[in-house]
Amino acid sequence: MRGLIPYTINVRGKLVDLSEPQIMGILNVTPDSFYSGSRKQTQDEVKERVEQIVAEGGQMIDIGAYSSRPGADDVSQEEEMRRLRMGMGIVREIAPDIPVSVDTFRADVARMCVEELGVDIINDISGCELDKDMFATVAKLGVPYILMHMKGNPQNMQNNPHYDNLMKEILMYFAEKVQQLRDLGQKDIILDPGFGFAKTVEHNYELMNHMDELKIFELPILSGISRKSMIYKLLGTNPQEALNGTTILNTISLLKGASILRVHDVKEAREVAIMVKKTLEN
Repeated sequence: MRGLIPYTINVRGKLVDLSEPQIMGILNVTPDSFYSGSRKQTQDEVKERVEQIVAEGGQMIDIGAYSSRPGADDVSQEEEMRRLRMGMGIVREIAPDIPVSVDTFRADVARMCVEELGVDIINDISGCELDKDMFATVAKLGVPYILMHMKGNPQNMQNNPHYDNLMKEILMYFAEKVQQLRDLGQKDIILDPGFGFAKTVEHNYELMNHMDELKIFELPILSGISRKSMIYKLLGTNPQEALNGTTILNTISLLKGASILRVHDVKEAREVAIMVKKTLEN
């Protein structure tokens, strides 16, 4: 498709084609994620959510058991693992073949998820900054890795974030981290610019406008802006009313080169992907 670079990633020996937009449905097995509609704590709630993602056309699932919203409560490693075991058991029962990423910054959790639970991709919000063993662990596991940009940690990242040159700092961050991963033998790397992580509303829109600059790395890009504060703070609303803004920014993300959309609202994102694909074909 014109406008999207024909990337592929190796998921357990199967090549996943990213030349057409992939929709990654969010599954939060947490009690405190920022968007209340995404919180799934019981087996029945998780089952219903997985079935919804599949029915609405989701091609991937991102499961998380540790809320990364600003000021969220800390969760022990044991509790994170317990939640993930419950959630992944249901995911694999309902959708055994769908690629699943786990949203964790802990290397031991990542290892457990891949080796015990059959998770396919590691999605690390910290870029190995919160657990220094993450890069080596992912490279040894041989699974795709989502490398996100963030400064600080979820507890303090929104305390007056500052950049002398936003895009230069983000590009330098990715250049350094990608090289570290390559030196360890990591093959499949996906870049996530980290909308909403250590960034003001102004930073987020500057990043959205210049996201296509990340193409210099010749790596697939994931955009995760679903119902985030860059939408509802700008419009003076709340996460529950941020679907329309999400759809607009998902459209811009694809036009700027994103290969994967990480979303709460799978049906709407799938429609965006279909319409952008049709537009760029003509």
